[in-house]
Amino acid sequence: MTHPMSSFRALQDEFRPTLRLALPLVLAEVGWMSMGIVDTIMVGRLPDSALAIGATGLGQSLYNVVGIFGAGLLLGLDTFVAQAHGREDMRDARHSLVNGFFLAIGLTPVLMLLVSFWPSFMYRFGVSRELIEPMRPFLSALNWGTLPLLCYFALRRYLQAVNVVHPIMFALVSANIINFVGDWALIYGHLGFPAMGIAGSGWSTCFARIYMALIMLVTLVYVESKRGLSEWLGEISVDFKRMWELLVLGAPAATQILLEIGAFSGATALCARLGPVPLSGHEIALNCAAFTFMVPLGISSAAAVRVGQEIGRGNPEKAHHAGWSAIVLGVGFMACMGLMFVTLSKPIARVFSPDPVVIRVGARLLLVAAAFQLFDGLQTVATGALRGSGDTRTPMWANLVAYWLIGLPAGSVLCFHFGWGAFGIWIGLCAGLVIIGSVLLRTWHTRLHSRSLTLEAKVK
Repeated sequence: MTHPMSSFRALQDEFRPTLRLALPLVLAEVGWMSMGIVDTIMVGRLPDSALAIGATGLGQSLYNVVGIFGAGLLLGLDTFVAQAHGREDMRDARHSLVNGFFLAIGLTPVLMLLVSFWPSFMYRFGVSRELIEPMRPFLSALNWGTLPLLCYFALRRYLQAVNVVHPIMFALVSANIINFVGDWALIYGHLGFPAMGIAGSGWSTCFARIYMALIMLVTLVYVESKRGLSEWLGEISVDFKRMWELLVLGAPAATQILLEIGAFSGATALCARLGPVPLSGHEIALNCAAFTFMVPLGISSAAAVRVGQEIGRGNPEKAHHAGWSAIVLGVGFMACMGLMFVTLSKPIARVFSPDPVVIRVGARLLLVAAAFQLFDGLQTVATGALRGSGDTRTPMWANLVAYWLIGLPAGSVLCFHFGWGAFGIWIGLCAGLVIIGSVLLRTWHTRLHSRSLTLEAKVK
């Protein structure tokens, strides 16, 4: 039996390599979120600011539902590549990347077709023509960036799984500069380009995604040239079995992301029924929670890589410690953010709006966000650790049950039946996150613990 003190020291030893991998990925996630914020700010300076922001925001949300789901289908690369790298089988790692590329190419026309249906569906849903018509060319421009987005995502999964993370950070940070210049030139008609309005913002994002994919490709060529590019020649072949295996792992992960995004979108729709003030307060709290979420999201990617590598090396005990170190880091950060939300709820809300009523609603919801910060960090990092071990189904089922069968229904009842308003909806979301975090923590504790004990018994 492992002594508690030795386990604590082993956990301490994992913090540094986890942080080294996680910090660039955290900055990359913040950079990813910043691109959408920049787009919103830039179109907000157009003559009809409300219409421009509304059409852009709707287009981004609709595209992300399909685009992020498609990218999520490639998350199986985390497991396959990290485990192959851990057992020093780079041939298999390359084989997974190549077939991840083929999968991305096959998914692209399907995803683009689905995105093209959104304007018609919005008409049927009752959204006004005034909003849909300017959104249509913006959405079309975003849609042409689907293939580079999926290629970037596949390359990123491979590179971070082999511990090459700084170029990922550079790609996202510099892509924000590309996107900003592109917005300035294409929205308003500078540098010889015609003024395209919000459609220009869509094309700017598309070009930024092409740029990110090229940066990843150049990095891949540079990294692999040190190992010998000739070794790649035998790996460029279609393997439908590997593509299917990637989908089997990626589909639950993509569904889990969709369920999580959908839960908060559903909460937004419920708050919209309450009027502009509750909706504004909801948006304030949601934006703050989404921003802090980027840090554990980056740590989650690092957890998937480190756990996968240690499993590939045949060391489940060290994989267990690597996962726990990431969970402790994620939970520790989110606990600090929760404390900040509690102590600075009103000043934070005041940054978003001068309206005292909106500030009061936003500050109250930030207190609920503070309560679930710890569990949000816990469930996010535990999801990554489980993905590294090959388990993508448990997080999917946990999100389905906790959000859609418990959290949202409970929030809706508290909101409309008991008259708690947006506060009731956020109590429902908080309950869902507590359940998900607790279930995934328990699953992670038991998943590799039994394997470690079995291995320890064999050694004895």
